[in-house]
Amino acid sequence: MRRRLINSTLAVVLVVIAVFGISLVIVETRTIESSAQESVQSEAVRLVSSVEGRLAGGERVEAGVLQQQIAEDRYARVEIPGRKPIEVGTRPEGGLIVAEESGEHGERVRVEESRSAVSKEVGRTLLVILAVALLAVVAAVFLAVRQANRLTAPLTDLAETAERLGSGDPRPRHRRYGVPELDRVADVLDGSAERIARMLTAERRLAADASHQLRTPLTALSMRLEEITLTDDPDTVKEEATIALTQVERLTDVVQRLLTNSRDPKTGSAVTFDLDEVIKQQLEEWRPAIRAGGRALVRSGKQGLRAVGTPGAVSQVIATLIENSLTHGDGAVALRTRVTGNQAVVEVSDEGPGVPTDLGARVFERTVSGRNSTGLGLAVARDLAEADGGRLELLQQSPPVFALFLSMEAGPGAGEERPS
Repeated sequence: MRRRLINSTLAVVLVVIAVFGISLVIVETRTIESSAQESVQSEAVRLVSSVEGRLAGGERVEAGVLQQQIAEDRYARVEIPGRKPIEVGTRPEGGLIVAEESGEHGERVRVEESRSAVSKEVGRTLLVILAVALLAVVAAVFLAVRQANRLTAPLTDLAETAERLGSGDPRPRHRRYGVPELDRVADVLDGSAERIARMLTAERRLAADASHQLRTPLTALSMRLEEITLTDDPDTVKEEATIALTQVERLTDVVQRLLTNSRDPKTGSAVTFDLDEVIKQQLEEWRPAIRAGGRALVRSGKQGLRAVGTPGAVSQVIATLIENSLTHGDGAVALRTRVTGNQAVVEVSDEGPGVPTDLGARVFERTVSGRNSTGLGLAVARDLAEADGGRLELLQQSPPVFALFLSMEAGPGAGEERPS
């Protein structure tokens, strides 16, 4: 493209120079020839007037006197009736420029000049025109190269940007070039880069969230299946299989929830549900793991609460909090439900050292962890809670107390409170 721009610019300049140059040469040549003819004609008129004046005054007409009145490179012939012709200068050869004039007394004057002088003047004019044309060509080449660079450099840059997008580097460059059309292309590429970056971020976030959030249900399901393989009691097998099926359903719900949030984080499927059922489910799932670690899992607070949210998401948030206490905490893990205003609150606490002081509220940020973990669990749990209009907070750092706030619908027995 660069070569095409230069060649097209030079072609236009050469055509313009050819058209105007030839026209200028023709006009200048005619002007020079006309000026030379007028000069010779003027000299002939002046010479006739001088001869007439001398004849009228009775003076002699001599070649020496006339020599002073004509140019050195010209030839003059004066013919006076009854006298011998007078010649002044050397008669030129070749092409001539001739002017003849006649006087009142019958005298005739003929002035001749060689056309070579005119040819030299035309040659000098042609050299000037050629020099100007050459200068115009050089200037055109310089401007064409500069303009070509100005246009091709942004195109090369845009091609590199597109190549970077194709290779998986979606960072926008935010470069503009002062050419509206190219700036429009740059805007489109930057917009595409930002969209691709958002999609890649969402996909990576989904992969990280899925790997983290599915780990807990799969671990619990594996424990249930191990219980089934170790017992011969049909009732125990049936009970464990029923719980395993429930865990599979919750696992499916977690996957669906993650996919929904990855497509549109604002999309929720909140319904009114029995909070006791969700908590009971989590107690059953986590009690074997808690006991295996030599710790206790207790529940207290109000029962019979009806909350608004997605049961699967709430289960996942509570499971994350229990797992967090089991992994990083110590002593008994306590679940307590209470009511504040028009919200149901589920508190999860343990007797461990709690959240380090330097972390504080940052514990909900992704990749922030106090003890060699991924730092995703609490961040994902907070996102799940907020997607249903709830919120997850750290009420106390040591001993740690995490609280899940949910919109509440009052139900029968909401005011009852009994330990579990």
